Order: sequence, then structure tokens, then C-alpha cells
Amino acid sequence: MDLENELKLAKKAAIDAGEYLKNLENIQVLENKGKDIKLDADRAAEKIILNYLLNSSNYSILAEERGFFDKKTELVWYVDSLDGSLNFLRGIPNSAVSIALWDGQEPLLGVIYDFNRNDLYFGIVGKGAWLNDKEITVSNIEDKKRAIIASGIPVNSSYSDEDLLKVVKMFQNYKKARFLGSAALSLAYVAAGKTDVYAEDGIILWDVAAGLALVKAAGGYLKYEKLNDKNHYNVFASNNKIK
Repeated sequence: MDLENELKLAKKAAIDAGEYLKNLENIQVLENKGKDIKLDADRAAEKIILNYLLNSSNYSILAEERGFFDKKTELVWYVDSLDGSLNFLRGIPNSAVSIALWDGQEPLLGVIYDFNRNDLYFGIVGKGAWLNDKEITVSNIEDKKRAIIASGIPVNSSYSDEDLLKVVKMFQNYKKARFLGSAALSLAYVAAGKTDVYAEDGIILWDVAAGLALVKAAGGYLKYEKLNDKNHYNVFASNNKIK
């Protein structure tokens, strides 16, 4: 297993998909139900990524739009071709391409392309993480009262008073809280030391797989628990000082 080659492949796929999205002029809404939205852009960008992974890698793939491609391997690619779809549709520049390779329940590498800013985050667990050509590490803030936490509310949330109160109580421990509308970017910011913590319950793995790999590669702390067979997780990622 050559993770350097797999990383190069994922970087190429993410950049090509991101450049497609950045230059897209007409966006079609395919589905708009409840708190979720599906765009034609998601599927088109995912097709670009799958062309790379299916033709040049031997590992299984779980993609948000097209589902599971089973190659009978423990290693699995997790693909979210457009994390932050509603932001993208409305012109809010917080969306990204997210690609990760995991071995079972362990992240190996991650790539997140913030195509609005031409920022490529990438890393291999045990070898380090980078933002473009600069190596990145998590922050060293120890006190929650000085720390920034990022989070979100999953699409399957009922937005009940109980659910929202739980999030607010968590935020009260920190100096500031941020909702970016992209779990991938939220985790990339933790990896780069821009924020200190990301926490969210009930998030789907492809939304966070690359970001979790990046945080770990950048020296961070991870805690995640699988909730069901639909790949929903409770996730906590930090700078390794705050746990």
C-alpha cells in the first residue's frame, strides 16, 4: 500500500472536481426535501472523482450520491464531492470537495479542496498535514474559554428544543462558536489551527472522513462513535489539548 500515490490520486481528483464546481454557471436543484438538498453539481463533480478512483485505485468506494462500490477491501474511499451544497447554491463561499481513505474504522489520509479560495488541505496520518505548500498543525490553546468550537446540525435532526439546547449548552463552554455550513471545512480549520474544536452528533461519515484524517495527521485528537449501519457518527475532534 503506497499512501503517497493514493494521496496524489485524491489530490488530482479533488482539484479537478473543485475546478469544475468553481466554473459552473448553471446549477440545477434535483431534490429539496426537509433540511437536505441535492444538486446536479454534486453528481457531476462526483463522477469526475469516481473516474479517478475507479480507474486508478483498487479500493472500495462509498460516495454520497452513487453509493457503495464494493471491491472486497478493508480500505474504503469516502467521497463527498460537494460538502456545503446549500452554501454553494446560494453563493456562500463555504463549500469543499472531500476525499478520504480509511482502513476499517481508522483514517489513513484526507484531502479537502476549498475551491472558493484555492486552498488544498491534505495529509497522511503519521506523516503530517499541509495547506497548499505549508505544513500545518493544530493549535496549542488549552483553555476552552479561549477556544473556538465549530459545529453544525445534521440534516436528520428534528431541530427540537432538546436538540438545540444540547448544542447551546456545549457552546457555553467556549469563547466563540462557528457554524460554517461545511463539516469538511470546519475540520480543515481545526487541522490548520484556525479553530480548536469541532463537535457534531449524527453526522454522516463521508462529510467528516477527510477532515478527521487531516486533524489526526496534524497532531489532533479524535473521538468518534458509529451510531447505526447508515454511517452516522457522533464526532469530536480537537487540538489534543482540549478533550
